Amino acid sequence: MTTLAFRHLLVRKLRSLFLLLGFSLGVGVMIVLLSVGQAMLDQSRDVSLVGGGELTVLPQGIDIEAMRTGGVSGMFFGVDRARFLTRQLLGGTRHHDRVQAISPVIEGKLLYLRHGNRTVAVRAGGEIPSRARAVGSPLSLRAGRWEDSRADSAYVVPTPQELYDELDRFHLPPRRDSTWGEWHYFNVVTSPVEWWYITYLVGGEIPAGKWGGQLLMTHRRPDGRYERFTAEAPSSAVAFDTARADVAIARSSVQMRNGSYRLHAEAVGEGGRVKIDVMLVPAAHRYFPPVELRGGDLLSGYVVPALSATASGKVCRAGLCRSFTGAPAYHDHNWGIWRDVTWEWGTGQGSRFNLLYGGVYGAENAGDADRSTFFLALVDSLGVKQVLRFNTIHYAGARDVAGEIGATGPTRFNLVAAHDADTLRLNVRVTDVLATGMRASAFRRLFLQMRGHFHLSGRVAGQAVADSGMGFFETYTR
Repeated sequence: MTTLAFRHLLVRKLRSLFLLLGFSLGVGVMIVLLSVGQAMLDQSRDVSLVGGGELTVLPQGIDIEAMRTGGVSGMFFGVDRARFLTRQLLGGTRHHDRVQAISPVIEGKLLYLRHGNRTVAVRAGGEIPSRARAVGSPLSLRAGRWEDSRADSAYVVPTPQELYDELDRFHLPPRRDSTWGEWHYFNVVTSPVEWWYITYLVGGEIPAGKWGGQLLMTHRRPDGRYERFTAEAPSSAVAFDTARADVAIARSSVQMRNGSYRLHAEAVGEGGRVKIDVMLVPAAHRYFPPVELRGGDLLSGYVVPALSATASGKVCRAGLCRSFTGAPAYHDHNWGIWRDVTWEWGTGQGSRFNLLYGGVYGAENAGDADRSTFFLALVDSLGVKQVLRFNTIHYAGARDVAGEIGATGPTRFNLVAAHDADTLRLNVRVTDVLATGMRASAFRRLFLQMRGHFHLSGRVAGQAVADSGMGFFETYTR
């Protein structure tokens, strides 16, 4: 048999070479396939890539291989609002029956270590020990202990004090700018026909230029008239905290303690001096995380610590005080550079859902809906259910308004927001409008603050959505 085989190779040389080539190609392909399979298996077990667990959430647009190896294209990626994802969208009570544990990871970030005159580039990562163990990817310790710090615990399950201080802290402007402004905004509905707008504002060339603070209060009386009250303070009488929600403007202040806000406000207006003391308690999970828009001269930051809240307190005027309890309330916080900036904004509370929508027009796209993208968030007792997008609000009708003689406001408006297969339609019937003229030399607009009845309908996550209630809405018009 051996002799015949060798004679066949010698006699049929071309056929033998062809057969050997085919056999070699087959063996080579098999080796490649086995190598690829082994590489995929190794990669699936690579803790630098997956960090344990059964599902990995990565930044949109990142190259997976770059993330695994620490390539240049992976250095500048991150998951936006990762704390919010960890606490509510992925790790919250909405998915507790499907998500057992969630472990945030920072992997392969570029840092610079400086010692004396020497600077060294290093790669660094970070994990939360208890969460890493829960998803099966703890570090292999050679010495010492690897346990959660207080900051680790606050990242995943903050106390009410830690949560609201983190959400509601004040900021310093990135550069000196006279149009910088930052404020706490509250509204409190003391009856179906009476409510208060309360704003604690700091602004100007903070911290080394000309700046100060102002308290603004607007009272919608039961008879439909509006009263305005103000109090101004120089920078020496203003105190704010970049690590907490607290602010003081002369005699007025906001203090947040263990998840409750204590408001004290004193101001003077046409109706005399008014003093308000309020205890405002946000509803659990009904908040919207901080977002910040940047582009050109525009910087706009926004967070809503209390989409729904209850307020109790008293209002004192001319020595007479009137108390209220369990009043519906709302609180948000804004910061940014507000040169020629306008916005669309609205919030409403129904029997089941809260809604929040908004968007900013900068100087380059003022009033151009086709170049603006707005959001609408739907929130329930478990937190944010969905965030949808829209770019047009359709206003209709005309009605008299308070505040500006001869001005008019809309009688109704609607919008349609979508996200993949989810669609929501919002219809609002306006019941009250306050107009404020903005008369800067190069910026003339009417700022409309509206109260109205809304109806919401559509489908989210395959379920029909329908709700109605009352809300506050804002827009600008020429």
